[in-house]
Amino acid sequence: MAEAVISSFDFTAYLAKARNRVEAALDAALGPERPNQLREAMRYSLLAGGKRLRPILCLSACELTGENPEKALSTAVAIEMIHTMSLIHDDLPSMDNDDLRRGRPTNHKVYGEAVAILAGDALLTRAFEMVSLRSPDVPADRLLKIIGELSLVAGAPGLVGGQVEDLECEGKEVDLDTLEFIHVHKTGALLKASVVCGALIGGAEEQLLEALRIYANSIGLAFQIIDDILDLTSSSEVLGKTAGKDLAADKTTYPKLLGLDESRKKAKELIGKAKEAIQPWDKKATPLLALADYIINRDR
Repeated sequence: MAEAVISSFDFTAYLAKARNRVEAALDAALGPERPNQLREAMRYSLLAGGKRLRPILCLSACELTGENPEKALSTAVAIEMIHTMSLIHDDLPSMDNDDLRRGRPTNHKVYGEAVAILAGDALLTRAFEMVSLRSPDVPADRLLKIIGELSLVAGAPGLVGGQVEDLECEGKEVDLDTLEFIHVHKTGALLKASVVCGALIGGAEEQLLEALRIYANSIGLAFQIIDDILDLTSSSEVLGKTAGKDLAADKTTYPKLLGLDESRKKAKELIGKAKEAIQPWDKKATPLLALADYIINRDR
């Protein structure tokens, strides 16, 4: 029944509308920062396009609760700012050392390492401004919970911890548990926060929150497994970033440990688990169910 609902859902139109709304909100979120170089560097990476999956997940989760997703827009923007910060910093020579992001030169290649670092810092702090000062229609107790979620995901328990573990494991033999830790923290944590924060804005009850946590944990890990696969099977032109980087850096990935076929099977199982968790919410869950399918079927 649920698959029939998804197949009749115009996901392409839904995604395009949501992306356009997010892009407009991102553009409006940046003001006349000084000096101009800082403003340009922030805009260069934040407005560089991309899937906008995280803010869209936030809006869709809020919609699932029955609340107007417009109320989640500031938080959705904040999440994309945190994500963009992580990309700017990950691309630095001292981190993943990449020259290409979203089809064009990375931030530090254009503005230099110092400004790139500071632009990332400015986006991170602007994210908390978006939640705390630019969400007038959301009750303060819900905003406090969201600030807590984002603080955890942006710090040592989330992105930072995952990045450090990733750096420490380069060139070493890594087991599946360690690899999952890296993926869950470096990538999955922000995807999970996107879903949970959207639900919190909508005032979701605990039963729904728990189901969405299962959904988000599963799609977060599946997303990174697909990333690992695409790094081996796609091109830089399609990905918009340097393909084959994991292999060149001797990083442990799911395909390296399990092979391509088993990695695809693992991702498919995770997506199945994600969709099963939110099936009871029927038609209201259709956008999130379709987003789960999008994650496993994407080519970039």
